[in-house]
Amino acid sequence: MRAEVTGKSTKKAFSKGDMAVYPAHGVGCIESIESQEINGDTMSFYMMKIVENGMTIMIPTSNVESVGLREVIPETEVPQVYEVMQKKTQASDNQTWNRRYREYMDKIKTGSIYDVAEVFRDLFQLKLAKDLSFGERKLLDTAQNLLVQELSMAKDVDEALMIKEIENLFS
Repeated sequence: MRAEVTGKSTKKAFSKGDMAVYPAHGVGCIESIESQEINGDTMSFYMMKIVENGMTIMIPTSNVESVGLREVIPETEVPQVYEVMQKKTQASDNQTWNRRYREYMDKIKTGSIYDVAEVFRDLFQLKLAKDLSFGERKLLDTAQNLLVQELSMAKDVDEALMIKEIENLFS
């Protein structure tokens, strides 16, 4: 990946073979960069294949920032993600489960691994105190999958080993 400076902002540019994170979908590989004509305009797209399920996503190269496509975090940031997960929080039990669900979903959609780590931590701690709703259990699984994918990629370790490492943070 390289950064192109256009005017004042820095635009991220990915190359074929780069690994990237697409918010709420996880880690994927840029398989190709293709041009297609849409309504008379020629547009460039990243063709990204999501690692977990093989789904291919077309991302306009001009929309990288607005959709939140970003690089996988470097291994040096992994301890900071662990810190977020280990931070003790006050359970927000006064909120209804659907309000919590919306807040957590919004955080996951940001694409920030730190936000995903907060969702995982909060739901994991809540699970220890009480039963989670079906939606919250699904969100916990989603947050865990997103974390495991990116952290295992950052550390270049197997996902099963990453799951064990995350579990050890809470024991």
